[in-house]
Amino acid sequence: MGSGRNVAVFGAYGHTGRFVVAELRERGYVPLLLGRDRDKLLALAQAQPGLEVRPASVDDPASLDRALNGAAAVINCAGPFASTAAPLVKAALRAGLPYVDVAAEIEANVDTFAHFAERARAAGAVVVPAMAFFGGLGDLLVTTAMGDWTAADEAHIAYGLSSWHPTAGTLASGAVSAQRRDGQRVRYADGRLEYHDDELPTMEWSFPAPLGPQQVIAEFTMADVVTVPSHLAVPHVRTYMTTKAAADLFAPDPSAPTAADERGRSAQTFVVDVLVRSGDAERRAVVAGQDIYAVSAPLAVEAVDRILTGRTRATGVVSAGAAFDAPDFLRALSAHLSLHVPLDSRG
Repeated sequence: MGSGRNVAVFGAYGHTGRFVVAELRERGYVPLLLGRDRDKLLALAQAQPGLEVRPASVDDPASLDRALNGAAAVINCAGPFASTAAPLVKAALRAGLPYVDVAAEIEANVDTFAHFAERARAAGAVVVPAMAFFGGLGDLLVTTAMGDWTAADEAHIAYGLSSWHPTAGTLASGAVSAQRRDGQRVRYADGRLEYHDDELPTMEWSFPAPLGPQQVIAEFTMADVVTVPSHLAVPHVRTYMTTKAAADLFAPDPSAPTAADERGRSAQTFVVDVLVRSGDAERRAVVAGQDIYAVSAPLAVEAVDRILTGRTRATGVVSAGAAFDAPDFLRALSAHLSLHVPLDSRG
């Protein structure tokens, strides 16, 4: 498997990839800088001295095999994941490496579960898609909120973003997803994904203080509708987004995130409020933090660390909540997330 401290980062020069590289270094790992653009890799290596550059393309399996030589794991940060996930998963399985990605694309995550579940399980490999703010964090929160419940009627995940200045990768991935859906919207109801043309309703969501009540778009469906039902018996999973954040995302000429602190994080703040319901009983879990892209880095790196140190609960293609001890995982990120599980809401 090679050095236990070498972690390949595909798309290392991208916005999220740079956060992942920095997080790996802070935790004592040695990032291997992978990507298609050699010049961008070299520029990143100048800013991150001592790191090895390994150009590779998803269209060239041999280049991926060379790039993963000597790695202990691979983190895929390069969207659109409809194009990059399958080639990287295949390369990771050929090399016998765990694979983690930060994909928010619903269909790309569905494909990873559908196409690689049997192969990964047979190999005893760990493949964790959507190990990021969208998909991974919501799944960890739902799993934590459910506690000893084995099933629930509904899971609601409300995203209270102060703003949303998207990266180029977010915009490109969104365009690919929209094309794959033929412009339709998607929801998860009655245990399956449904595609529809209905207008998205707006409503008020009562976030905990200090955020408080906010206007949100209901059925603003994110990758949680793939990760949560992959291991929990919840037939209805709904996600919500603050309208002001959605307006930023869908602006005619959206602006990219800009650094506001020494870590490179933007000034964006977030609250993720999760409510699960079983009959008349409700349970809740809430986290707050700063910069949805920056926080994806500790989520992905913590996942890799737990895989490499044998702290996993399953093999195959698994979501965050299935692979890891969800409450313990969230507590481990206390430097990046403020976690609250209200005792008075537990049934």
